Amino acid sequence: MSVNSLLRYSIRLKRKHVSHLVHQRALSGADAVNALRPFYFAVHPDFFGQYPREREVNENSLKRLNGYLDNLQKSSSRSVQPMKLTFYVRDTKDSSDVQPDLLASGFRSVSFSLHTNDVLSTVTNVLKSCSLPMEHMKGPKASAETSKSPPGAGLPFYRPIKWDKSYYTFTGFRDPEEELQQAKRVEPALILWLRNNEPEATKKHSASLPRRAELNRLKEELCHKFDLSDIRWQRSWGVSHRCSQLQSLSRLSQQNPEALINLQGHTVVFADQSGMNASGHIMLGTMDVHHQWTKLFEQLPGYRSLQQQTDWLKERISLLLGGTQVVHVERLRPVQSIAEHYGTLSTFHKSLMSRRLRLHPRSLQGLTMLLENDRSNPSLHEMGHFIIPTNADPPKLQVFLQSHAPEARQRTQRKNQLQAEEEAVVKLCLQNLSLRSLSKEPSVSSSQMILCCRRLVEQRSPLMQGLHICVSHFYSVMQDGDLCVPWDWKS
Repeated sequence: MSVNSLLRYSIRLKRKHVSHLVHQRALSGADAVNALRPFYFAVHPDFFGQYPREREVNENSLKRLNGYLDNLQKSSSRSVQPMKLTFYVRDTKDSSDVQPDLLASGFRSVSFSLHTNDVLSTVTNVLKSCSLPMEHMKGPKASAETSKSPPGAGLPFYRPIKWDKSYYTFTGFRDPEEELQQAKRVEPALILWLRNNEPEATKKHSASLPRRAELNRLKEELCHKFDLSDIRWQRSWGVSHRCSQLQSLSRLSQQNPEALINLQGHTVVFADQSGMNASGHIMLGTMDVHHQWTKLFEQLPGYRSLQQQTDWLKERISLLLGGTQVVHVERLRPVQSIAEHYGTLSTFHKSLMSRRLRLHPRSLQGLTMLLENDRSNPSLHEMGHFIIPTNADPPKLQVFLQSHAPEARQRTQRKNQLQAEEEAVVKLCLQNLSLRSLSKEPSVSSSQMILCCRRLVEQRSPLMQGLHICVSHFYSVMQDGDLCVPWDWKS
């Protein structure tokens, strides 16, 4: 048998095996990952290095999809809340088979809603919505009586995706490892890249100045008029996009000023969906119309009541756990609604009440913890947070907290030192390089930011004067003239 014949035979066996797994029984976590491989390959954030905003959208949407699938696999989750997702999908075929709806950048935007109650239907929905291959899903339709996956079976999100090299050779799909290695090899030195891109960035920035001024005016006007704490954005949208969102809110305030009275004292966040998040901020879905926003504003008294109950649960949990505070760090996890956060706290509180712990009321004072539904074992985050599963066994949890408390305090102290050092070196960078602004993406750690800024100060390139710099993982010129540079840029 020839090599090509062997390859064809091997791929046919793999597809038959996946099809058998998919349709002879309900999908487990590993089966779902196999079935969604074409999807992961098309939307994986690592391939959007030159497009930070699109990478951020895919990163967040993948986390939410992962959580949705994980909840479906839990025996206790009979139903899940509908979820709207947006992905930027790459073209993964040969250039001769380019899809007509692709943007000039080589990918297309796809939005769809999930309202399925089993993993198989969800996987099928995702692939169909993104117009991705489904040959491996063909076969007899799985019956409703098929066995469910084991309780608590998790759905790991594997990155990077690794297939045998022969798969890419035979199918014509692009090899992700080779693409990433090639991108690293051709990455230019910082000074050369600035020399080539500074004129374009300056031109775009100059063109964006009227929009930036309008954005600041609208934000100050709305915050003052309705006594808002702040106005923020969930994503790194451009200035024009942000302006249009504020203009929309401003028009609503003129048409129906009474509707916005309930916003007083709150922080408003323009996000993917409307509601109140776990931090108590008011989320305004950017795809929602004024009627939906108005309806949300009318429901705010009920949301505030739920927020008060959430705060009460946090206080009770803190008393039971020696002063440890439950926190919600938005950049470390997907967006969570106040209702979901309350449910998580309530479940955890009931578990603690079932078996009283013997912890001194202030023995763990100053420490913090994050609650997660999809974990089986507690752990200690590098920044000093305890990461605790909601179904943790109370006695074992007590032992874990007490034994890891000294290390948690050391890491928390180190985190505070790094944050202070980061603030100082950013200030030094702004002054010495005469930058207009200097920020970083959430995925860039304090240690990486400090190293990057120190090297920038040593470099002292005059090409950076007057620029807006965002420290990221890749080079990019944004639509408003902001420059993204990798934190580990080459000299």
